[in-house]
Amino acid sequence: MEIDQVETFLAVVTYGGFHRAAEALHVSQPAISARIRALEDSLGAKLFTRAHANLTLSAAGKALRPHAEQLLRNVALARQAVHELQPSARGALNIAAALSVCTYFLPDVMKDYQLANPKVMVSLRSGTSVQVLKMVLDGEADIGVARSLNHPEVETMTLRDDPLILVCHPAHAASRERRVRLEEVEAWPLIFYDRGSSDWTLTQGMFRRAGLLPNVVLEVETIEAAKRMVERKLGLSFLPQIAVAQELRQGKLAAIEITNAEPLQRNLDVIHPRHRPLASDAQAFLQLLRAAAATPVPHTTTAGKRRHSRT
Repeated sequence: MEIDQVETFLAVVTYGGFHRAAEALHVSQPAISARIRALEDSLGAKLFTRAHANLTLSAAGKALRPHAEQLLRNVALARQAVHELQPSARGALNIAAALSVCTYFLPDVMKDYQLANPKVMVSLRSGTSVQVLKMVLDGEADIGVARSLNHPEVETMTLRDDPLILVCHPAHAASRERRVRLEEVEAWPLIFYDRGSSDWTLTQGMFRRAGLLPNVVLEVETIEAAKRMVERKLGLSFLPQIAVAQELRQGKLAAIEITNAEPLQRNLDVIHPRHRPLASDAQAFLQLLRAAAATPVPHTTTAGKRRHSRT
């Protein structure tokens, strides 16, 4: 059993097929097939079964998967342990992050990091989650921070939940109803952002599954633009929790809970390459990310809490 065979096995599991795994690992599909065949030969068992066009794990594959994931984690830890014994050239840290993460989550982290590491030059680049993953894989970034990032060549750690929350201006009539049904929300003026993005798709899908058509009165490009429109009473919007935490805390926005729909859950993930051990500068930044993610985020407004206390 070889490490690249185990990585290939997990890639096929992650992407659901040999072709997509080959694209992710930047190798040919015959190479993927050869690695899987060699791994199966070494184990004496088939790892996948085919039913029509679907590729699924066999019983042996299901048994192997958790051990394969642990094996790659141990390999990364071994590389890290050896790397830490080598002399390191401090002074540079490259980070890639989603634009909303750069705007709402990282500024405080960067401030703390700069105070503790004043001689380190930090480069922070923004992009979509796919772009962040590519920058890490291509060696352009030491650490990536975005949503739902998984790839067999990176270590993924979930920092926190970052759900989409329906928010409105406290003076809006909707703020008097802290808990509503999705059918009520359908008729309210809604502001959507970044058409075609994962956030846009997630929100539209919630209405579509319920057989409802949202009353979209305004579409904008960015989360910040949508938030500003809500603050000016132009409508309501489903916004990331990290983007509205301060406004919820200050009572500038009100959060509305939808009682008959699944929460729009998303993860905020941090990734780093398995094959390139983290330098001490990057490890220090990772620790600050974890600490910042552990800070509680408000789910309701101050005004909402005051109304609740009087009932």
